[in-house]
Amino acid sequence: MAKDILMPLLSPSMTEGTLVKWIKKEGDAVKSGDVLAEVETDKATMDLEAFDSGILRKILIQPGERVPVQTRIGIIGTKDEAIDVSAPAPAKAAPAEAPVKKEEAKAPAAAAAPTATAVSAAPSGGRIKASPLAKKIAKAQGVNLNYLNGSGPGGRIVKKDVLGAPAGGSGGGSSIYPRGPVAKEGSTKLTTMRSVIAKRLLESKTTIPHFYLEIEVDAKPLFDLRAQLNETLGKLNPPVKLSLNDFVLKAAAEAVRRVPAVNASFEGDSIRQFPDVQLSFAVAIAEGLITPIIKEAQNKSLIQISGEAKSLAAKAKEGKLKPEEFQGGTFTVSNLGMLGIDRFSAIINPPQAAILAVGNIVKKPVVGPGDEIIVGQRQSITLSCDHRVIDGAVGAAYLKELRELIEKPALLLL
Repeated sequence: MAKDILMPLLSPSMTEGTLVKWIKKEGDAVKSGDVLAEVETDKATMDLEAFDSGILRKILIQPGERVPVQTRIGIIGTKDEAIDVSAPAPAKAAPAEAPVKKEEAKAPAAAAAPTATAVSAAPSGGRIKASPLAKKIAKAQGVNLNYLNGSGPGGRIVKKDVLGAPAGGSGGGSSIYPRGPVAKEGSTKLTTMRSVIAKRLLESKTTIPHFYLEIEVDAKPLFDLRAQLNETLGKLNPPVKLSLNDFVLKAAAEAVRRVPAVNASFEGDSIRQFPDVQLSFAVAIAEGLITPIIKEAQNKSLIQISGEAKSLAAKAKEGKLKPEEFQGGTFTVSNLGMLGIDRFSAIINPPQAAILAVGNIVKKPVVGPGDEIIVGQRQSITLSCDHRVIDGAVGAAYLKELRELIEKPALLLL
């Protein structure tokens, strides 16, 4: 009996997916568990596996097409049985969440610019797309790949692009910056991830009544404690190195434990309170932004949080996060301080009710305990709140606890 292949539902926010390419072709034998196609979800590109064995009788959706979840994209059957390509997909032809094997997140072929147009290989905030050979030649010749336009698929820099560039990749002259247009004119179709980000952030800013609370904390105690701990932890085998962000994540989770009212979401006629801190933290990847989750973060030590954060961030950048590793967060931390941003306000990630925006640690003159002017290390932290869930006094209470934890970081070791 013929079986339908459906566009799978892989996350609560996913409403449609893009068929990147078919691995199998019509007429190929298929066994249960075989990879049929690559599908781009709102988070990454994944391998779609077959549930049934037989022959791939019909491909209904072509590469580059974006369709709603649960739409029929193909049919598996026996060699000679009649198949009906016009009948709608059965309501329960496949489980709501199809098993997939996650591969490196990448843009589908259809999302690449037309082949006649060279596309910048380094989109804003993304990694440089270049072949290994191009990178090797660029390093040998002193060419800066940041300033090259790639002529390969999807704007990828290839050998000929590097060979045709002067040292520095700037197009000649003494300036380190490119002359002329920043990039060739053209447009690139939104990937599924970028499209979902656009929709969700627009929904957040237009339907959630944001308000913002900002504090400036003394980060010197945290800075000093980190240096002391790393001196000792670096001698372990294997060595451990704590980042400033590890302390912020730990402090954010502990402050939520102390003020649990911020760990909630708005549900129309009720407010849902979450018992555990499922701590999301923002990681920039080439296709956009993803928020891996440190589960039950309130129960984990600083070193545990550090290890999990590093592991999850690496998996995110490789496109290897499992759905359960980025779904279900209850509170988010976004740290742009590591990128040199002094202060900013973040957009709430629904259905959460708050997000913490962490700025850079800046040296500046401050008034000391004896009213003298001293060099301080200050850090701006802004809490964005959903006013339907969190009142100003609750947000202020959270930041009060967070300030104490950052300015007295030894408390994080208890």
